[in-house]
Amino acid sequence: MHFTSEQRLDDGVIEREFTLGEIPGTLWTPESAAPLPLVLMAHNNGLPKGAARLVARARHTAARGYAVATIDAAGCGDRPRSAADEQARADLRRAMQAGEPVDDIFESFVGPLVEKAVPDWQTTLDALLELPEIGGPVGYSGWTAVGIRLAALEPRIAAAGLFAGGYVPHAQREEARQITVPLLFLLQWDDEGNPRQRALDLFDAFGSKEKTLHANLGGHTGTPWFEAEDGHRFLGRHLK
Repeated sequence: MHFTSEQRLDDGVIEREFTLGEIPGTLWTPESAAPLPLVLMAHNNGLPKGAARLVARARHTAARGYAVATIDAAGCGDRPRSAADEQARADLRRAMQAGEPVDDIFESFVGPLVEKAVPDWQTTLDALLELPEIGGPVGYSGWTAVGIRLAALEPRIAAAGLFAGGYVPHAQREEARQITVPLLFLLQWDDEGNPRQRALDLFDAFGSKEKTLHANLGGHTGTPWFEAEDGHRFLGRHLK
């Protein structure tokens, strides 16, 4: 892991950009005693690590005493995408504009995106846990499809906060039954891109004995900011 920049932000959080082979990432840490619990934070469906909503959540979480990391995994952010990925995205835009069904198109690019992204997250987790300021436990927050696969494969994930707004491929819907870590599942009741019943069925499928569903009125990007505080209480119960 090679750190390429460092800056101290006005909320007392230190932000460091890093590269790990071909993986670019960002690590936020508070000015507090180490070792710190770690939160891996992923945005939905391959959006960049620098997306404003993700950065705001990451800084807010780091200021509460966590190391927070995000990456541009394979096919995400500015990293190269395959011709098939680009074609699927173009097909998706066309179908949405025409009001046509989009599930098959989502399946064709989100499934492979998850397959490629999770090994990069595991490589990043290995490197982060070697840093002296990070001691674990490890939590996950964000993109549900990646979170399911990562929690199914990674015994180091102790708890997960998942956002119901991203498309979840069929393979991850089946994997949900294997998940046993504590979960906090956030649902926007009127999410225009994710049918409500599908999200409720996924919540029911999770194998965790401790799982909590928070549902709020509003569309895809309308998650109330107070959910961040509830998320910190959830992380605090399981990571601190």
